[in-house]
Amino acid sequence: MPIDRDKLLAWPFEPVEQRYEERDTILYALGLGLGAQPTDPRQLRFVYEKELLALPSMGVILGHPGFWLSDPRTGADWRRLVHGEQSLEILKPLPASGTVIGLTRVLDVIDKGDKGALVFSQRELHDKASGDLLCRLAATTVLRADGGFGGPSGPVPAPHPIPDRPADESCALPTLPQAALIYRLSGDRNPLHVDPGLAEKAGFPRPILHGLCTFGIAGHALLRMVCDYEPQRLRSLQGRFTAPVFPGETIVTEIWREGGTVSFRARVKERDKIVLDHGKAIIAK
Repeated sequence: MPIDRDKLLAWPFEPVEQRYEERDTILYALGLGLGAQPTDPRQLRFVYEKELLALPSMGVILGHPGFWLSDPRTGADWRRLVHGEQSLEILKPLPASGTVIGLTRVLDVIDKGDKGALVFSQRELHDKASGDLLCRLAATTVLRADGGFGGPSGPVPAPHPIPDRPADESCALPTLPQAALIYRLSGDRNPLHVDPGLAEKAGFPRPILHGLCTFGIAGHALLRMVCDYEPQRLRSLQGRFTAPVFPGETIVTEIWREGGTVSFRARVKERDKIVLDHGKAIIAK
């Protein structure tokens, strides 16, 4: 059954209320590798309850509607979908603990023919107590087996261009062999990231790291190199996933500064493979 564009555009998402505690904020940071330098007071602020701060990228795991494209009513072959792009716009810093409301909607569905289909979705995260909009997230999901349904072929946003010059600086952050086992405790229990047999059936030699973990690690690199670990300075973050990371590999984030706009991409050191490309961040002074 081909996907129905009108049905996806009108998908009835329910508001998602989520309570998170300081423990969850710390666990998310540990999943990204914060605390690797346990005596660094700048990193301790994200993994120690004394004056605890939430990482700017933590909004990606909150108020999520779940794996809705696995619902048979969507018509999507969820076994062949991949996370294509992710963006995060931060309106107000996340509190270290609280209750949020996630509101999700589908913005567009694009037919790329034999290249599949693109589903553009948006999620707004509101603080339940104040009603304030904390952050706005957008994701592109690639349905590799669902093109040719007769929908529009565009337009699609052009990716952010990376400057044609050497990076101004870079930040290498190693991942733990058990990184995916830790990160999955923040909510994404997809067995692809833990089950060797399932990963092999999916075409990988071993379980892969979550794409949003890679996204968060790049965010950590920017927080360190550009924001001096001041989370309120990171106003937005976006990038395109281009290849998987295997737990235990080193993610090197290359950074280009252009005033308040920072371009970046991330590659795996051991394989010299770009895993996150067309990155763009907006930094406040």
